[in-house]
Amino acid sequence: MKKMRITGGKPLSGTVRISGTKNAVSKMMIASLLTDEGVTLQNVPLNEEMDIAKELVELVGTESFLDDHVLTLKTPSVTSSSTMALTRKNRLSILMAAPLLHRIGEASIPSVEGDKIGPRPVNFHIDALVKMGATVEEREDGWYMVAQERLKGALIELPYPSVMATETILLASSMAEGRTVIRNAAIEPEIRSMIMMLQKMGAIVELGAGREIEIIGVEKLHGCTHRVLPDRLEAASFACIALATRGEIFCEDARHEDLITFLNAVRMIGGEYKVEENGIRFIGAPKYKGMQFETDTAPGFSTDWQQPFVCVLTQAEGTSVVHETVYQERFGYTKTLNDMGADIELFANCLGELDCRFKDQNHKHSAVIKGPTSLKATKMKVPDIRAGLAYVVAALVADGTSELSDLFHLERGYEDLVGKLQAIGADIEIIE
Repeated sequence: MKKMRITGGKPLSGTVRISGTKNAVSKMMIASLLTDEGVTLQNVPLNEEMDIAKELVELVGTESFLDDHVLTLKTPSVTSSSTMALTRKNRLSILMAAPLLHRIGEASIPSVEGDKIGPRPVNFHIDALVKMGATVEEREDGWYMVAQERLKGALIELPYPSVMATETILLASSMAEGRTVIRNAAIEPEIRSMIMMLQKMGAIVELGAGREIEIIGVEKLHGCTHRVLPDRLEAASFACIALATRGEIFCEDARHEDLITFLNAVRMIGGEYKVEENGIRFIGAPKYKGMQFETDTAPGFSTDWQQPFVCVLTQAEGTSVVHETVYQERFGYTKTLNDMGADIELFANCLGELDCRFKDQNHKHSAVIKGPTSLKATKMKVPDIRAGLAYVVAALVADGTSELSDLFHLERGYEDLVGKLQAIGADIEIIE
C-alpha cells in the first residue's frame, strides 16, 4: 500500500496552478447524459474523482475521449439503467437518476456512501423526483425508479440548501414538462457553473432573489463546450499551506469571486494576500491571532475550508472557536491533531452566533482551539479528502517526518498533489 512521507518545519514558496474543480466536473459529466450530442469539457482535473465519474457514465453507454485536460463525451443511446456496479465508489450515482429517467424512463441507483463526515441522506433527491412524477421503490441495495411519462415541473422547497439535491433538481427540471421552482437552493459557484453549462445546452434557468431558482423545461438539449472553473477548495488548501508554514504561494488561476469569505478570514487572523491578474498570492506572517467563525453553505465559509484552516489556527495566538453547521461529524480529524500536540476541545453546544440544525443532538460540532502549539510528526490514516489535506498541512508544520496512509482520498480530491507540493519546496515522497 502506498504511503506519503512528509518532513515538516520549513516555509514553502512558489507557484501552484489551481486545477479544475472535481466538485463541478463530475456533475457536468453526468449532465452530458441529458443529450445524445457531444459535450466537451475543458480544464478537467486529472484525479480519481474524475476517473470514477468517467467510469460511471461509461457504464450506461457514454463514449469518452480524454486529451490532456480536455474531455469529450457523447451518449448516442443509453445502454443501461443501472449503476449498481459502482455501488461503493462515491455518492455521484444518485445524480444519475434524473438523466436516466429522461433518457430511458428508469434508473437503478445503489445505496450511496461517501466520506466519513456525517450522514448525507438522499431523501431530498428522492422526494424531489417523486414530486416531479417518478415512482420510486426502495430495495435492499438501493432504489429502483420509473418515469412512465415525462417528468413534470413542480415547486420544490428544500429543507436545507443541499448542493447535490439542488443539482438533482436542476438535471430533472431542465427537460421536465412545465415550470420548476427550487426554493432554499444551494448557490455555490459550482451550481452557477452547472447552470451556465445547462444554458449552453439549451436549458432555460433563471436565478431569482435569494436562494430561488426557476427552470422552464425544454424537450431537447444539445451538446456544448464548457470550461470547468478553478477549484476554490484547492486554492484555499494551498493558501492554508502558505499561512501555516509561513511561506508565500501564488495560486495561479484562483478566482477572487469564489474566495471572498475565505479571504476575509485570512486577513482577520493576520495573514496576507494579494489579488493579481491571473491568481491570488498568499503570504504567511510571523504571528497569527485567533478568531471565531462558523461554516455555512455559499456564500458562507465553506465546510471544506474548515479542516486546513483549523491547522492554521493551531499556530495562532489565543483562542479560536469554530462552529461546524454543515456536517455534524466533521471534527473527527482533530483527535489526530491533538495527538500531534494541538490543543483542540470539542463541544456539542452551538458555539456560534446562531443555533444550528444540530442543536440538542449531542453531536460534537463546535471546536475550541488554543494556540500556538508546536506539532510533532506522527503516523496518520486519511479518513476523507479534506481531513487528509489537513493532515498534510499539519505534517508540513510538524517537527520530524510524518507518514500518511489511505491516500485514495487525497488522490480522489487533488490532481498531482505530491508534484505540486514538491514544486514549492516540500520534503515529500511516496513510498510503496
